[in-house]
Amino acid sequence: MSPYDPDPELGTAATRPAMRQRFSELLQQVAETHSEDRISIADLLQAMKGRAIAALLFLFAFPNILPTPPGLAAVLGLPLIYLSSQLMLGRQPWLPGFIAHRSMTRDTFRNIVAKAAPVLNRAEKMLRQRWWPLVSPGAERVLGFVCLALAVLLSLPIPLGNLLPAAAICVIALALLERDGLWVIVGLLATIAAFAWVGGMGYALVKSAIFVVVNAFGA
Repeated sequence: MSPYDPDPELGTAATRPAMRQRFSELLQQVAETHSEDRISIADLLQAMKGRAIAALLFLFAFPNILPTPPGLAAVLGLPLIYLSSQLMLGRQPWLPGFIAHRSMTRDTFRNIVAKAAPVLNRAEKMLRQRWWPLVSPGAERVLGFVCLALAVLLSLPIPLGNLLPAAAICVIALALLERDGLWVIVGLLATIAAFAWVGGMGYALVKSAIFVVVNAFGA
């Protein structure tokens, strides 16, 4: 049986055995059991194991949905670009040292997990294994390209331009984590909305800049 085929022992979301750990449960476990004062990206990469790329895509994209300091999108965008590139190329997750060794305090990570938990709990009730061709290895590479484009879009210095790209990456990441092809479709629709929104915002900024320059030099 292909690793992307449904496992009959797992069943649907409603009948899945308790021993199968949810992503939200894994995050809470890492947050509660990590003993060091700081937790690095390398620590998270190791903790997520076989779900590393999709899990880290969610973790780096989700803070962009929350109110954050200016410039955070550019910082979080770089790991997203690396991870989505590896997903596109079908490679094992790897990050260069200058990214992997970045860390946050344990309390900061716990705060992120606490804010993500309600979203994940609601999403996980709707997610289940279905529409397998959309989460096949070939489809994953296409989704890696989509996430790469979204990560670049998220990194652009456009006010309010990071929210929809981040949300689209989160949806696609959850779809990959739970092997849910239906949510892949939702993520692709969110991607279209993200490009339309950021494109509109960028166009408005360019027109505004041209207007200011023309009026400044035309006076």
